Amino acid sequence: MIRMGNRWGNRNLVPWIVSVSLCWAVTGCGAPSLLITPVANRQDLVETELSRDSFWAADKIVLIDVGGVIMNSHKSQFLSEGEHPVSLLLEELEKARRDPRVKGVILRINSPGGTVVASELMHDELTYFRRCGKPVVAVMMDVAASGGYYIACACDEIIAQPSTVTGSIGVIMQMFDLSGTMQKVGVESDAITSGPLKDAGSPLRTMKPEERELFQKIVNDMYERFVAVVVTGRPKLDEAAVRTLADGRVYTARQALETGLIDRIAPMREAVEVTKERAGSRAARLVTYHRSVDYRPNYYAAAPSGHVGDVNLFKLEWPDLFDAGTPRFMYLWQPGN
Repeated sequence: MIRMGNRWGNRNLVPWIVSVSLCWAVTGCGAPSLLITPVANRQDLVETELSRDSFWAADKIVLIDVGGVIMNSHKSQFLSEGEHPVSLLLEELEKARRDPRVKGVILRINSPGGTVVASELMHDELTYFRRCGKPVVAVMMDVAASGGYYIACACDEIIAQPSTVTGSIGVIMQMFDLSGTMQKVGVESDAITSGPLKDAGSPLRTMKPEERELFQKIVNDMYERFVAVVVTGRPKLDEAAVRTLADGRVYTARQALETGLIDRIAPMREAVEVTKERAGSRAARLVTYHRSVDYRPNYYAAAPSGHVGDVNLFKLEWPDLFDAGTPRFMYLWQPGN
């Protein structure tokens, strides 16, 4: 029985009951429990050691990840804006360049490619970084195709896993034609333009022959740049050999090794040793950069995780790629068109 006096009236009793109930749930007497852990609010990159050769090792090898679709924009994530892939890579490379103890970089790639511009920007930043004299070794994981292979060509050496899929040298411009569906529902498109090609590529009508010719020339021009990048990055291959390989197909690691698209097939441990050898370091610490709220116990935990909406066994952020129905030129392996 509860006494309803001045001190224990209804208005004072309700908050007391709520407070006791919350304390009871949070302290573990109820199920489920709620754990609140304070974290640092810093957004700059912090360094975590993943392994070391000896206690006295002072040199560092930095592990940097490039994963998912490569875009020149922020990747949308649940409850956050997400990282900007190009900006993050530059931030990590700058941190590695300024640290005199960093002797080399392992660029681990797990990507089907992405937009043409984003791939070019990453390639340019890697090329610029190598001018400081620190070697960069690309390590391919599940998929390093199209734009993923494009940025690998900026590295001193390319290593793949036994089951890596790579290649897909080429350009794609994915477009849609919704005119048939619109006709069925009685909807017509009527655009007022300043020129006959202003609305070229519109998904609301069938593409005209002259429009297709226009876009094909753009794709061909971007393809030529891709070929030139591969020729520069793989000096053992001449242009004729690259063009033979660059028909858009993907290759297994064994096929890529036989054709000269990669340098060797090796696990992560061997890739670390290769990077140390190129850097002239006998003993080193393997480190990685990340935001302060991320936990990285070893180099496998640092690998990019999957995202909701992955398609065809590789990361494909559909809302970001096809927002507002705008077609994009892509260095992207995109089967199932």
